[in-house]
Amino acid sequence: MPIYDYECQDCKERFEALILKNSPPPTCPACQSAKLEQLISLFAVDSEGTRESSLKGVRAKNNSVRKDYAMEQIRHEKEHRH
Repeated sequence: MPIYDYECQDCKERFEALILKNSPPPTCPACQSAKLEQLISLFAVDSEGTRESSLKGVRAKNNSVRKDYAMEQIRHEKEHRH
């Protein structure tokens, strides 16, 4: 079922609408205006490649955070030795 993104030209409300073959033209849920601009809908692509790529990015970020934490821990211990 096609779901489209719209922006109302009168009140600037953004919303999604399910448009079926025999549906009447959509109207703004906030102000009921029919002056709508259909926005370009972006959709998620999910595949083994995109998941692996995302996972690599998360792992790299986690490694960076771990290194920063370890360095901060060492700095803190040096500053607070008695």
